[in-house]
Amino acid sequence: MGFLVFLIFGLIAGALAKLILPGKQGGGWIVTLLLGVVGAMLGGWIAGLFGQDVYTSFFSPLGWLFAIGGAIIVLLIWGLITKNRGKTSA
Repeated sequence: MGFLVFLIFGLIAGALAKLILPGKQGGGWIVTLLLGVVGAMLGGWIAGLFGQDVYTSFFSPLGWLFAIGGAIIVLLIWGLITKNRGKTSA
């Protein structure tokens, strides 16, 4: 998969992860793109641990599952990091 195709793949995976998880995650399309690309890389790494080569094609169903799953994990971590941002303690 080429670099530009992987960016599009990550953007779609990040957007789907944001749709799946409830709540307001914030961030625009650039944050969604970064979230999806990092999530797709995490998903590919996890798939590699199981001996799977999931990114052979843009239309690989297993690739999409691992990419969206990775993006959900990254989104959850992102939510934990930014949860208290903007709040002041008295």
